[in-house]
Amino acid sequence: MSAISTFITIVLVAFLLFLIIGGVGLYFAVKLGKAATKKARAATTRLATHVNAMSGGEAGDAERLRVELRREVTLTRQALDQAARQGWSLGDLPVLVREVAEHAEVLDGQLAMYAQQRRASGFVDHVTLDRLRAHQVKLATTCAKIRADLLDDQVGHSASGIDDLRGRTDLELEARRNVVRDPLDEIDDLYRRTLDHPARPPEERA
Repeated sequence: MSAISTFITIVLVAFLLFLIIGGVGLYFAVKLGKAATKKARAATTRLATHVNAMSGGEAGDAERLRVELRREVTLTRQALDQAARQGWSLGDLPVLVREVAEHAEVLDGQLAMYAQQRRASGFVDHVTLDRLRAHQVKLATTCAKIRADLLDDQVGHSASGIDDLRGRTDLELEARRNVVRDPLDEIDDLYRRTLDHPARPPEERA
């Protein structure tokens, strides 16, 4: 192979590697961009919901129900994650929390649609809002019950650990009080007390 052919081969291989590295970089850049866009859209939606929740009327009521429900679901997920990290037995609670989150997402969309329609129309639909509010209360109550059960379980575990620690501490302190002293230490202590309080000679009889 001539020097020119070798040089061309090296250039082609380098160019191919550059294309591969560039393609991989472009793929991750697009992926990160989509993730960032998704997060930004979600943050914008949450901000808009909080802003709309400060308004009055039934549209504002619907937006406030959305904010409260999201908070309940978030707190419940955090409590579940904390319990999982600490190794507590969770049973079917992860499945239940996931189902609650799914229902909450559906209800969030329904509340958003109601608020949007209410802002765009003067028609008042009290019945639908009451039904949506009832669903929100049920889901929020379910979240509160799950968190209460998780907290009760963790407090019970903590109480058992504290009682065990207290019992072992009492046993250790009692054992330390009942330890037989070294005879040499007792002799040394008696000698020191003799030096501090020397015995008086017996008084002469009259």
